[in-house]
Amino acid sequence: MKYLIKLTTILLGFVFIFASCVDDLNTEPIDPDETTAEAAFDEPGAYKAFLAKLYAGLAVSGQEGPAGMPDISGIDEGFSQYLRAYWEHQELTTDEAVIGWDDQTIKDFHRHEWGTSDNFIAAMYYRIYYQIALANEFLRATTVSKLDERGETAETKAKVAEYRKEARFLRALSYWHALDLFGSGVPFVTEDDPILTYMPPATTKEDLFEFIETELVAIEDSIIAVGANEYGRADQGAVWTLLAKLYLNAEVYINEPKYTECITYTKKVMNQGPYDLADNYEHLFLADNDNLPTREEVIFSINFDGIETRTYGGTTFIISAALGGDIPPEEFGLSGGWGGTRTTSALVDKFNDPQDSRALFYDETYGQSLEINDISDFQQGYAVGKFKNVTSTGAPGSDVTYPDTDFPMFRLADVYLMYAEAVLRGGNGGTDGQALIYMNQIRQRAYGDASGDIDLVDLTLDFILDERARELYWECHRRTDLIRFNKFTGGDYVWPWKGDIKEGTATDSKYNLFPLPASDVNANTNLEQNPNY
Repeated sequence: MKYLIKLTTILLGFVFIFASCVDDLNTEPIDPDETTAEAAFDEPGAYKAFLAKLYAGLAVSGQEGPAGMPDISGIDEGFSQYLRAYWEHQELTTDEAVIGWDDQTIKDFHRHEWGTSDNFIAAMYYRIYYQIALANEFLRATTVSKLDERGETAETKAKVAEYRKEARFLRALSYWHALDLFGSGVPFVTEDDPILTYMPPATTKEDLFEFIETELVAIEDSIIAVGANEYGRADQGAVWTLLAKLYLNAEVYINEPKYTECITYTKKVMNQGPYDLADNYEHLFLADNDNLPTREEVIFSINFDGIETRTYGGTTFIISAALGGDIPPEEFGLSGGWGGTRTTSALVDKFNDPQDSRALFYDETYGQSLEINDISDFQQGYAVGKFKNVTSTGAPGSDVTYPDTDFPMFRLADVYLMYAEAVLRGGNGGTDGQALIYMNQIRQRAYGDASGDIDLVDLTLDFILDERARELYWECHRRTDLIRFNKFTGGDYVWPWKGDIKEGTATDSKYNLFPLPASDVNANTNLEQNPNY
């Protein structure tokens, strides 16, 4: 069984979300019988089970998979799952993806027409803060004094001390998502704050940036070493990569470039970790992508299993929504598809060489057209066959409805690209020559040889942005990348149906951030809505 952290649920009788969110989302305690914290920790393995729930919060949507006893309510449970919601925000808003469904306001993402009452945005917001609240409760319940009160052994205390570092990483990850998606003014809560009757204060982008940075730096030397943890759990490599991402985008977040710091942490990943590019690009996104050698490229993943980790979000959504029309379901390792997501010609056109093996599209051969005249028609727009529920040998996954495919949130190729970009943006500690080497290593895998190599004169920021699209499409990077390059809103770069125009049109810069849910702003007087919403 691939998921080494068992996604068993723990009966925690806590109301995890602070007052404003409880009222807005009708959040329920995880255990309807409201078992107390002390009773929960009487169970053997309870600390690790609680930690497993933190990781599971990225993969599943509730206490019964694939649906039932949802963690948050007020929206279809599948739509509320963390990775699915994050994917929709990062991909549907860009040139990399459209969706044909008419579920509520889902098409507003690609149109850049969302507002403060959007349920999909609210689901992402509350999912982020549910994760943060879980991490806070774990940290609140596992202090040295609490462990002493329970009479825990030295061995248990040592294990819990390691678990706490992972919880801090996961909280920092979610706070980074809050910073990137919502910017200034988001609520800020830690384990030191009270619960239930507490209205959390709003924080600034600068303060939140500093908190994330401080938390990660505090644990980077003591969290478990690279490669020493169970697959799917955080280690030093995950911490370094998240810091590199924070620094790469610092000029967007706090108007202060930190490209030298980005280079420092990408070099730690590349020089101190046992990572290596997988030989086969396509194998990174298949049902057995937890196996070596593919796994050597993956720094941090969200793990799924067709038997043990069932969800209508996660890679179930990514793979099932991409399957439809005349595409044979067996090619995706599924019994059928949902016929929803495709890509635009703007992404397809970036693959201008047929030898580039990363262009995993279903084209006219399968009844798909390149151009989109009607977003609701699944067969308009190339389908994307990047993620599949088949193994590297062609066998289907363990279940034909719920994939085994893990999602690589951080991987080495992204680190190479971050290094190159930070060097070109003027960071110290790296060289153009080394950036070119890393770029060509990525492209040699894509081409199978050196025929796709570029020269130093070709290595520009615009080239890097396009290469990031070619390498990382559908991996939840694109919106953040386009914003960093000032090409997400406005008219400098348009793509089909941006702004709800077939040819694409300029959109308002306010859409660089999502609005805080109106219900939360109304409930918590400490919060202030993002500008122009």
